[in-house]
Amino acid sequence: MQTHFDAVIIGSGAGGAPIAHTLAKAGKTVLVLEKGPLFLPQQHAPSGVSDYKRDELLATGAEKRITLAVANRGQSYYASHVEPDLNDEPHIYRETGKFNRRTPGDYATIEGYTAHVVGGGTQLYGAVSLRFSETDFQLHSYNEQRTDLKNDPNDDVRREARDWPLSYQDFLPWYEMTERLIGINGTSENQAKPFRADYYQTPLDPNPISGYIAKGMDALGMKRFRTPLAVITEDHEPSGRKVPRDPDTAKTGYVNRYGDPLGLKSNTWVSLLAPIKDLPNIELRANCTVTQLESDGYGNVNRVQYRDPSGTMRTVSGKVVIVACSAIESVRLLKVSALANHDFDRRIHQNDLLGKYFLTHCFGGARVRVPERFDKSLSLDSDWATEFCATDDYLKSHGLWAGAAIYNNTSDSALPISLARTLDAQDMDTIWKSFTERTELTGDQLLEWLKEDFGTTLSVAFMANQVPLYSNRIELHPTIRDKWGMPSAYIIKDWHSHDVALMDTIARECARILEKGCDLAEGSVQGGGVYLAENGLARIANHILGGARFGKDRRDSVLDVNCRAWDFDNLYVTDGSFMPTSGGANPTHTIEANAFRVAHHLLGRL
Repeated sequence: MQTHFDAVIIGSGAGGAPIAHTLAKAGKTVLVLEKGPLFLPQQHAPSGVSDYKRDELLATGAEKRITLAVANRGQSYYASHVEPDLNDEPHIYRETGKFNRRTPGDYATIEGYTAHVVGGGTQLYGAVSLRFSETDFQLHSYNEQRTDLKNDPNDDVRREARDWPLSYQDFLPWYEMTERLIGINGTSENQAKPFRADYYQTPLDPNPISGYIAKGMDALGMKRFRTPLAVITEDHEPSGRKVPRDPDTAKTGYVNRYGDPLGLKSNTWVSLLAPIKDLPNIELRANCTVTQLESDGYGNVNRVQYRDPSGTMRTVSGKVVIVACSAIESVRLLKVSALANHDFDRRIHQNDLLGKYFLTHCFGGARVRVPERFDKSLSLDSDWATEFCATDDYLKSHGLWAGAAIYNNTSDSALPISLARTLDAQDMDTIWKSFTERTELTGDQLLEWLKEDFGTTLSVAFMANQVPLYSNRIELHPTIRDKWGMPSAYIIKDWHSHDVALMDTIARECARILEKGCDLAEGSVQGGGVYLAENGLARIANHILGGARFGKDRRDSVLDVNCRAWDFDNLYVTDGSFMPTSGGANPTHTIEANAFRVAHHLLGRL
């Protein structure tokens, strides 16, 4: 078994696969270590039957109970087949009770685990693939002279906002590379940022229910465009994927939040790793859990320790080591490694910023029931989007520090069992609440509820920047450990008062779209931000960002401009943890673009 490589990459998702793809095609020896299994779509499976099944029961499993010494001990949860068992590998978050009347204390949560599977979160995401706006890259410069911001009494925005060390123009070629190599459909016209080239495939016809969204956006003067989605609608030459004879086969509510057995959703396995899997210089080791990085005392990570599928400890090394486990787990791995190695500790903690400025997104939206019934299962995640709330005029007139992308969730509650499974739920921690808290939904009442809600609900969502705060952070929990005896990740975060004002403002815009589109009275639709959810502090939408931000000043960042840890020569971190701000859109596209950028830097040094 080979033990030394040009590059050892920990994680096969958005932050790792673009680097593996680039280096392997250039002839470098590459090892990808992935904690989860390799699930094949039908075109790669020897039997022709995908490892992913269109069966939501597989995505939730049997009922279990939390046994950890936490405030929600005894609560039911349902383990996904691509997420860890909550008792084995918990994320713990600190609840303050500030927003939702929950008892303060530590709670176990499945939030923050995108997916333990080859391809990571790109296997299960809704595939929304917007570029960040030009302003998203320069929020310090944009806000440093402003005095009009809502709900920022301590001037936190101006003090804590950071410009990225690179601009939108610097990212432009890497956005283009991502759109070409990943496979994305959508339209560029009416997007509020410059395009130099357009690699989008032609989107499929929108679901008829989205006509209400188009009508509402048009009535409000919101320029709209087809939401960029990482789902191919045409044959994709870079990955060799072919669309079915009827491209509308791609329209299925199972593309959103589920693995795609057809391989049409452009996860990093089908788009980047499968095309290079037969090269002699790349190896993918699935079901392998990295436990520690070791330093040689001279600024190099010289050993990567991991458990193989049998639990046997193994060691490998690389000229460069790339950590891309998703931000929470990457920070945890770096901190756990520091516990065991003084030199690693000294170098990774050259300042006190590792784990600090943890970010997610401000998000939320609004929802209505429309008068007609539609087959929403014949849809992807989203049809229409607008950046109306990201323009300079909008931000200045509403006193907001940063903008947001708004799009409709076409496939939301598309399937009957999903509708029941998620009623009154906020996340995977609280699924099936309808069966425990809505006991009246049986017999005729259940049928009546389905009649009213199935195929008739329509929602609009937004994604916006969260104010970066030093106090929002990832630590190691002092007492709770995972099944291997390593400290669990401890998520400590809060919403800033400006976050709340921003969410309230943008949620109202989502409600206005639905009011105009459905001919409803002004004020009749209520929108809201995620801070209002029962577990609003834990809600992450699996947009796991920050904690190891990059920058030009070693005193103010964990990573340099190329995402290399400042006091290491060969250690890079390329998942969402590198972001100084979270961006006004879903982050996967930007994580992939940055990974391609770092990969081309690495080619220059290997």
